[in-house]
Amino acid sequence: MTNADLSDTHRALRDAVRRFAESRITPLAAALDEEEHYPSELYAELAALGFLGITVPEALGGAGADVLAYALVMEEMSRGYASVADQVGLVELLGTLLTQHGTPAQQETYLRPLLRAERRCAYALTEAEAGSDLAGLRTTARRDGNGWVLDGAKLWIHNAPVADFAAVLARTDPDAGHRGMSILLVDLDRPGVTRDRKEHKMGQRASPVGGLRFDGVRLPAEALLGSEGRGFHLMMSVLDKGRIGIAALAVGILAAALEDSIAYAKQRRQFGQPIADFQAVQWMIADMAKDAHAARLMVHHAARILDAGGRATLEASMAKCFASDAAVVRTADAVQIHGGSGYIRGVRVERLFRDAKITQIYEGTNQVQRMIMARALLA
Repeated sequence: MTNADLSDTHRALRDAVRRFAESRITPLAAALDEEEHYPSELYAELAALGFLGITVPEALGGAGADVLAYALVMEEMSRGYASVADQVGLVELLGTLLTQHGTPAQQETYLRPLLRAERRCAYALTEAEAGSDLAGLRTTARRDGNGWVLDGAKLWIHNAPVADFAAVLARTDPDAGHRGMSILLVDLDRPGVTRDRKEHKMGQRASPVGGLRFDGVRLPAEALLGSEGRGFHLMMSVLDKGRIGIAALAVGILAAALEDSIAYAKQRRQFGQPIADFQAVQWMIADMAKDAHAARLMVHHAARILDAGGRATLEASMAKCFASDAAVVRTADAVQIHGGSGYIRGVRVERLFRDAKITQIYEGTNQVQRMIMARALLA
């Protein structure tokens, strides 16, 4: 599917990413999923091509593009393999925080190596009692002389098993609620840092997840990202872009499922004819295409609002919720179209079905998205 309203620059970027995904990502996806392998060599290639840090200014090592370009990259990467898009999104979020709030020293130490794929990042927010409800956050950072002492535990953290550093949300004022949270940049080879076990996930298995523990970890004063007490605000400031990214990732999964379903329906024969001749199959493919087109338009609309300097909280939540719900429902249809073969490991739609589910959960569950939408509409 094409978008007639894309500029020549956006269209060229989309096509370049699609070619890379088809030639370098898609052929590796099944093995990466089976082995749960983090493909460092692939991210080095992405960095060399300028596909990391899409909206980070060129002066800081990024591509200097807009949010719509980021959405296009996320969709095409996800058509190749959602785990790779997930990593691109993680770099984009942390890159945005470091661009907007990092000191020159932090940008030199963390941002530039991150965009060159020389260092790996983790975004450490979630805890046992703090997921959708960050009011339950228990990790603390207290001042000690000119520095900080960090204590606590995080779980289900993307890249925890492989990251070199993490942006850690912690309470720096236990009595100030959301205004008492700060973000600290933590090198994960510091004394007192422990990595918990790597989790084995249902989908997106090449994007590793695990836990982190901090036991009296001493940090310098310059570990603070932005201002003390502004961590929750900083995190919220990138959520609209983050949700647009996950929505685009879900569209990529859906687009791949549609592509495979059309090809399979044309070549699979039953009762003496291709199954594409049966109305039941035709309707599933029609609904798949309809939802992919609608979700893509919603993603691009939200991205353009951000690019125009507006606030896209409602539109980003709508796009993320709709696209991820559609990805789950329509990849199930893709498995159905493929019949027994669609249930077999190694057939792409089986992996797409597993990869789609998490898009309804991370970057804010779809129940939370509906709360955000309702509040905005009823305010």
